[in-house]
Amino acid sequence: LLVQGVVGAVGATVIFLPQICLLFFMISLLEDTGYLARAAFVMDRVLRPFGLAGHSFVPLLSSHACALPGIMSCRAVPDPRERLATILVAPFMTCAARLPVYVLLTSLLFPGQPLRAALAFMGCYALGIAAGVGSALLVRRTILRGKSRPMALELPSYKLPSVRTALVTTYDRGLSFIKNAGTNILAICIVLWWLGSFPHVAPPTAALELRERAALVQNDEPAKADLEGQADRLAASHGKAESFLGQIGRTVQPVFAPLGFDWQLTVGVMASFAAREVFVSTMSVVLTGREEAEDEGVFAQLSQSRRTEAGGGAGRLVFDQPTAWSLLVFFVLAMQCLPTLVVTAKESGNVKWALLQLAWMSGVAYAAAFLAYRLALAFGGG
Repeated sequence: LLVQGVVGAVGATVIFLPQICLLFFMISLLEDTGYLARAAFVMDRVLRPFGLAGHSFVPLLSSHACALPGIMSCRAVPDPRERLATILVAPFMTCAARLPVYVLLTSLLFPGQPLRAALAFMGCYALGIAAGVGSALLVRRTILRGKSRPMALELPSYKLPSVRTALVTTYDRGLSFIKNAGTNILAICIVLWWLGSFPHVAPPTAALELRERAALVQNDEPAKADLEGQADRLAASHGKAESFLGQIGRTVQPVFAPLGFDWQLTVGVMASFAAREVFVSTMSVVLTGREEAEDEGVFAQLSQSRRTEAGGGAGRLVFDQPTAWSLLVFFVLAMQCLPTLVVTAKESGNVKWALLQLAWMSGVAYAAAFLAYRLALAFGGG
């Protein structure tokens, strides 16, 4: 509980703090120079056709670090309808938590082709932005109708930025992120740790046999350690598969079957609702028994892992091309961050807006992932 649940949850929160603080530091410098106000003024013309105003530019920009501070900064949007529309679409922007998933899937889709992988990576950002402004247009034409206020903004003079002011602003924003996101992520990660760790099950026969072989090895510590490591990985993978989370994955898998997901991928998707980057480590444990997905050996195992149950297409690669495209599109668009829903409910003043955000983003992600899967199949991506 302490090492994997509490410390792991704190680590999952803190690991993104440096890049989030760096983005806020740079934004603060831009704001202090007088540039950001002019950027918002220019972006007003771009965002106005979609029912948003220039005031929404900074919250949407901040959401590329993390949607939580982006949503909280929507308080600066004066029009209540535009503010609510910005809150609802901010999570479509690609946040830092999505990046490990993008790296994994683009590397699987384009092995040895960094340029094409980079283009797909950039396409994820573009798709998120397009989905966000498109959703804003829809919501402003339906449930949040109303005439937009003209943007009135006093443009400050250009000046040299204050590093001290930027540091203080960054500290305040970082502390706010830890307080608002950290506590929620901690609670969710502990629940998911419990679901992924219980009930305890006996190691599989293959793991027991490897341990017996390791016990018989004499005067060859590397060979013994290798056998014990294989046994540990088999036991970890089996334990995750038979846990409550694994059972939930098998139960829910038919819902995700049209997207090409088997039960193992479904477990990863379910676990990632705590934080999207958890998907990578969860898949590493389920498929290889190890968490270090960045290791070349583990990555190779992930790319060659095969499905185990007939309902998921036994024998097929877990990450075949159509499924990898489907997963990538799903992670770009899906609402897989429960702390964001908590902050949305708080900032909007009503939980119904958080539920609408969850339903809309999940529906869009499911439909787009299904389309990507069918297109990849049609164009011979099997």
